[in-house]
Amino acid sequence: MSKVTFEQLLDAGVHFGHLRRKWNPKMAPYIFAEKNGIHIIDLQKTEAKLDEACAAVKQIAKSGRKILFVATKKQARAIVAEQVQRVGMPYVTERWPGGMLTNFTTIRKAVKKMAGIERLMNDKQFETLSKRERLQIRREKEKLEKNLGSIADLSRLPSAVFVVDINKEHIAVAEARRLNIPVFAMVDTNVNPDLVDFIIPSNDDASKSIALIVEQVVNAIEEGLTERKLDKDQKDEEEVAEGEEKLAVDGMDEEENEGGSEKNRKRGENGEEGRARRPRKAVPATKKVSKK
Repeated sequence: MSKVTFEQLLDAGVHFGHLRRKWNPKMAPYIFAEKNGIHIIDLQKTEAKLDEACAAVKQIAKSGRKILFVATKKQARAIVAEQVQRVGMPYVTERWPGGMLTNFTTIRKAVKKMAGIERLMNDKQFETLSKRERLQIRREKEKLEKNLGSIADLSRLPSAVFVVDINKEHIAVAEARRLNIPVFAMVDTNVNPDLVDFIIPSNDDASKSIALIVEQVVNAIEEGLTERKLDKDQKDEEEVAEGEEKLAVDGMDEEENEGGSEKNRKRGENGEEGRARRPRKAVPATKKVSKK
């Protein structure tokens, strides 16, 4: 797994925190210094924590589980959607639907409703509806797709949640904590890191910083998915090889059994023929001794 360098973090502005008056004292261990009233994040700790988070998400992806990305702030929406789509993970970049995790069954009903509307629109009977009804159906579908389209394939609760700004996404974080779902997050100097299981101390406002961190996390997920596919292919090949080997052994056993039975049959036939053809030994006549 390719690791991000200190220079890359520095160039992306990951080290810039918030104003001193907005800081959270619990972020003190991750603050390197203060400059012009702005806290500077310790990038060495950021690098270590990022590697730790990437290793964790890689294992989750390798096990075949889902990670939900949440980033509704303007500067993060397009970045997260573009990066996450290439690994097929669910994401929320519009308004967070309240109860999405704690009331997941209702969300699934809305997703099924969206799928039903799509089937209706593809049906020939859709054209028989009035213009006003068709317009209402299209608007409802667009609304559902905007809010739930990116989680249409999420059939069960995610195994982890990645958040860009936990202050803005506090509802998502609260729901995940209530359900004991691990939370990965970019944490700035103005947030409480105790709310996150895997913290990544970083600037969560600059688009370059968000792009770099999200790209590293998505790359780790991609590697996990690749390893999962390779392991599955290797397992299938081993099963095929074992099956072929077993068939070969069974075939050899059958040939040996057939050969043995053929030999026994021939031996039996030869024995019977030999007994039939072998002449009996002549019994010598008893000589009579003349008495003198």
